[in-house]
Amino acid sequence: MAKKKNNTDKSDLPDFDNTEIAFAAKSDAELNKAARLFGTMNKKWLVDLSAPLGLTAMKWKLPFVKWIAKATIFDQFVGGTTLLNTTPVINKLYESKVLTILDFGAEGRDTEKGYNQSMNEFIRAIEFAATNESTPVVVVKISSLTRHGLLESIQNGESLTKETRREYRSLLKRIDSICHVSTEQGVSVFFDAEESWIQNTIDHLVLLMMRRYNQERVVVYNTYQMYRHDRLQFLIDNYSYAKDNNFLLGVKLVRGAYMDKERDRAKEMGYKSPIQADKPATDDGFNMALRFCLDNYKEIAVCNATHNQESSFLMTKLMQEKNIPMDHPHLLFCQLYGMSDHLTYNLAHAGFSAAKYLPYGLVEDVFPYLVRRAQENSAVVGDMSREFGLVKKELERRKLG
Repeated sequence: MAKKKNNTDKSDLPDFDNTEIAFAAKSDAELNKAARLFGTMNKKWLVDLSAPLGLTAMKWKLPFVKWIAKATIFDQFVGGTTLLNTTPVINKLYESKVLTILDFGAEGRDTEKGYNQSMNEFIRAIEFAATNESTPVVVVKISSLTRHGLLESIQNGESLTKETRREYRSLLKRIDSICHVSTEQGVSVFFDAEESWIQNTIDHLVLLMMRRYNQERVVVYNTYQMYRHDRLQFLIDNYSYAKDNNFLLGVKLVRGAYMDKERDRAKEMGYKSPIQADKPATDDGFNMALRFCLDNYKEIAVCNATHNQESSFLMTKLMQEKNIPMDHPHLLFCQLYGMSDHLTYNLAHAGFSAAKYLPYGLVEDVFPYLVRRAQENSAVVGDMSREFGLVKKELERRKLG
């Protein structure tokens, strides 16, 4: 974690408007490239038009698509094609006291062989992370370890056949192997949140792993999507369960990643949408959850995984008010690699534990992730224009300087 400092006073709180600190690690050429990319992503109509075309072209293995992706969006949001390739990025981040959370970006594997390959890749990432103090966490997506259909059938309470029981046991073994290695290696694991129709199954599995492994330290974290109207109560209930069963709770707070998909499915199938009515309700839910975690920080380890400046600043103020050390092992800030550098770098510069979510993988494997990233961020009002504006502000500062 970041170098230990005494508790914050007002002067220690980060200045998120400081673009000199935010982009100190980037050259003029890198900033100009980012400006061009964010300027393009700021045009939602263009992203909506090009995303499906890009996915189709990649599926057909048209050679120019991989080249274009590698030269543009890949380098902005991905650390490298392999674990070893991420080393220069990890080291460069750590020069600015920014930690790295490793995220194997491949999606869509649908065979037992593929699921075992994903498990082995997660374990390799954990062993790799254990060799470097700047990589404390590895991300795991449970749907990369088994069929969506299995997770959904379990959530729906369907009777398991002999075959599905075998699949379920295999899934449990994969998840347990990952958590066991994490415990042995001194690394933590973030289990990603996914669609609501499989999330209950994921929640059950992750809570099972927390009860088993979160005894002396927090190894296992679940992800709470606060754009769901039921997640605040779910978080409170999880905390009560953890207290009753004598284990520590690991919490990664996010706003969410499947809003349109969730609403469309709820409308199509005729059930109440699990999504909050509007963004203010989501923001309130997120900040209330953050306050709850900070109120109980000795028993809850929380990663504040947001690009929202208000929520980031709120956590720094709560830590100040509660006299919590800035590098407390239960408290972490995190943003995606290639996004919100004004938050990550200014937090790290002030002495807080701040990290980048760093995906890695072959271009063709991580391309669906990249497309989703472009779509999600262009859909959020102000996200791309904010990034674009910050980069332009720093470029202008350098010219005037």
